[in-house]
Amino acid sequence: MGDRSRLCSVWLGSETGILKGISLTRKQAFNFCDTRQLSRDQEVRALCWGDPAESELLLGLVDGTVRTFSTEKGAFTDARRCGDPQDGCFAGLAALGGSTLVSCTESGAVRVWAEDSREPVTQLEAGKAVCRMRQSPVDRNKVATGGKENGLKIWDLQRPEGALFSAKNLRDDWLALRRPHWVRDMAFMPDSDKVVTCTGYHQVHVFDPSTPQRRPVLEAEYGEYPLTALSLTSAGTTVVVGNTQGQIALLDLRKGLVCGCLKGLSGGVRGLQCHPSQPVVASCGLDRFLRIHSLEDRQLLHKVYLKSRLNCLLLASRELEEGAGGQGEGEVEVKEEEEEDEVWASLEQVEEETTKRKPAEKDEETQKKKKRKKGKN
Repeated sequence: MGDRSRLCSVWLGSETGILKGISLTRKQAFNFCDTRQLSRDQEVRALCWGDPAESELLLGLVDGTVRTFSTEKGAFTDARRCGDPQDGCFAGLAALGGSTLVSCTESGAVRVWAEDSREPVTQLEAGKAVCRMRQSPVDRNKVATGGKENGLKIWDLQRPEGALFSAKNLRDDWLALRRPHWVRDMAFMPDSDKVVTCTGYHQVHVFDPSTPQRRPVLEAEYGEYPLTALSLTSAGTTVVVGNTQGQIALLDLRKGLVCGCLKGLSGGVRGLQCHPSQPVVASCGLDRFLRIHSLEDRQLLHKVYLKSRLNCLLLASRELEEGAGGQGEGEVEVKEEEEEDEVWASLEQVEEETTKRKPAEKDEETQKKKKRKKGKN
């Protein structure tokens, strides 16, 4: 299993609790779990790297367990409880260094867990109905949270007494009515203190904590449906957003305008990530497909069917295809082992005997119908 996991450059978590690894170089997909003991309690809700060398994966499960997967050994090496199912599912997961990690649940509990500790070292309350927590790529101790009627907040985990930045409510509309806010995802913009968010009301906002203004410095809209995920390109000037209808668009953050759309999706988008060095973006969602599009010409490069509804994805920082030249659209051969096929093969085949009616019975029925018609006449 270790040889297979080293080949994978794309990782995905599914609703059935399966960790899926994709090798685009060999055009293969693998399952890394015991498929005979699957349950909804093992649904993967969050994925992140456990170390800068990307030798460990951290999986946040729906029951509050965080499992560690070694990409060198191709096996799970550790599991620890980092939350209570009563607090809701994981809204975010991130590593702080060593074996220390930070988790956030839908109830708003942001907790820092040290190695081999059953109780959190640090805990803060980010408000109710949190949808997402993201970690700053520059400062690991800085995280951002947001949710439904819970505006953007930026926290320093070393000073959990209060938020570093708390967004203010949007201005009222032209009818002087309050505008609701619903933060679904966010990202820290490189080389600045700005944070970009997408909302459940098809809005994209840019906040700048370095200024006194606590309202968005840029507002843009896309489509008519709730936005569910976003990812910044490596340049940081363009954001890729996806919504509940499977529509993905590229927005220029300098002008707030849509500069292109990606086609081919047929289900709600749950995960988006741009590669840190290559001009590609990966997406996954309810239609059970992993798709990789080019950001230059917006063409579909790869499309993989993975049998399960997908919740999250994670790209390796190395090249997705080693020694890849010109690429066209590719259908990846999915070699998923020990999944549903074995279950169906073990079931006994039941055949129903079809009983044919005798000709005499047919004649009797036709005669009865004729008598009924004569009686009516």
